[in-house]
Amino acid sequence: MSSQADNGRMSKILDGIERVGNKLPDPAILFLSLMIAVWILSAIFSTMTFDAMDPRTGEAVVIKNLLTPEALTQFLTSMVTTFTAFAPLGVVLVAMLGVGVAEHSGFINTALKKMLKITPAKFITPAVVCVGIISHTATDAGYVVVIPLAGVIFYAVGRHPIAGIMAAFAGVSGGFCANFIPSAIDPLLQSFTQASAQTLDPTIQLNPLNNWFFAASSTLPIIAVIWYLTDKVMEPRLNKNTPLDKGVEPPQMDEIGEQENKAFRVAGLAMLAAMGFVAAVSLPESSTFRAPNGELTDFSAPLMQAIVPLIFIFFVIPGVVFGYMNGVYKQSGDVIKSMSKAMEGMAAYIVLAFFCALFIAAFASSDLAVLLAVKGADFLKSLGMPAGVTIVGMILLVGFVNLFMGSASAKWALIGAVLVPMLMELGISPDLAQAGYRIGDSSTNIITPLMPYFPLVVVYCQKYVKNTGVGTLIAAMLPYSLALLTVWTAWLLIYWGIGMPLGLGASYTYGM
Repeated sequence: MSSQADNGRMSKILDGIERVGNKLPDPAILFLSLMIAVWILSAIFSTMTFDAMDPRTGEAVVIKNLLTPEALTQFLTSMVTTFTAFAPLGVVLVAMLGVGVAEHSGFINTALKKMLKITPAKFITPAVVCVGIISHTATDAGYVVVIPLAGVIFYAVGRHPIAGIMAAFAGVSGGFCANFIPSAIDPLLQSFTQASAQTLDPTIQLNPLNNWFFAASSTLPIIAVIWYLTDKVMEPRLNKNTPLDKGVEPPQMDEIGEQENKAFRVAGLAMLAAMGFVAAVSLPESSTFRAPNGELTDFSAPLMQAIVPLIFIFFVIPGVVFGYMNGVYKQSGDVIKSMSKAMEGMAAYIVLAFFCALFIAAFASSDLAVLLAVKGADFLKSLGMPAGVTIVGMILLVGFVNLFMGSASAKWALIGAVLVPMLMELGISPDLAQAGYRIGDSSTNIITPLMPYFPLVVVYCQKYVKNTGVGTLIAAMLPYSLALLTVWTAWLLIYWGIGMPLGLGASYTYGM
């Protein structure tokens, strides 16, 4: 797929990435280590005095020693509640229960196949990218359904199958944090952002959909740049330099049976009916879903508080209907088994959340976060850089860290605990900081072999060109990564500059 020189250069880059990445502990152990480090640092810094002023009290910052007998006793007695009260835990698990039903019933897979099969040939690339972006709603469905299916579709219409795989991979993974449809990633990241922001301002509340308008509008430039690169740059190069292996037969598209079609139609109508019902009870001015001030999008509005339960309901209803009508579900126990399977995949996240909750609680209670935020903000202020430059620097930092630490939630829990309050001190809203994080995290997913699904994409390519390797795929996806990083960052700055909705155009003014 590439020359020996290209492979040699990419192999050296890959070796370097693997050496650094292999030195990082498991994210759970990383949070445990950081918690212990916070304890030790709190004991050291508690003996010092600082002239940094706490914006919450207007007094000098005082570090709390977490290694005193009283503090350790408090740690042990509150450990369970610290974990169970950790906001991201409930958000993710509840959403995944619903998504699991829709995914294991086959409803999501059928929806994706239908969207791809009805698309005219000249619009296959943007359709693949769009479906890849939307597939984030179903967590990993894009990696196991959209990416290989895109290769099949491209080959079936006479195009290079690896071009389809690359376009889908760029949409699914490179455009991970963009979506027309609100998904579990929205309230998940918001909960981490709010927890970090509250270390500086305990009263601050963020909307669970604080980035949704930006994420939705981002899909258009993302689709455009991937479409252009695939059709005008990458596929012509593939056709010239990367012939398919001999004996590879054009695959046959799996047909959707009559019963599956009927089940999908009824399930889709059931889903629309549920959405229509929620809309109908939300629109009246007297709706109980409205906030006391009459707003639906205000954080205090019950509708906003119910975002995650609604995600659960909107996936359970069509999933159950489709499953029963298509014969996947024969009794109620089968639905529960789907939820159980979804939870099996969340075991590692639950362990991570346990240690993450303890770290964030220790970091917040020690007031080290406040000290770092104030000192860091003072340093950035002394540089005199515009806020836009600071955001760009943050995006590049996140993109670099993402090469070695793949988990989006783990990275934001770690980085956000410092960056969010520090940027708040500079007048940058937590919403904008979170949006910047989403760009850096997404755009480099497609060039890091430490991303769990990266080797799987290599296997998809090897179905058509056997000598495709990890380094080969990195080299192929690098133009996508750089283009996404550039275009997406530019769009954030434009979006923020013109004061678009839900907070990104507003400054944070608390304590300024």
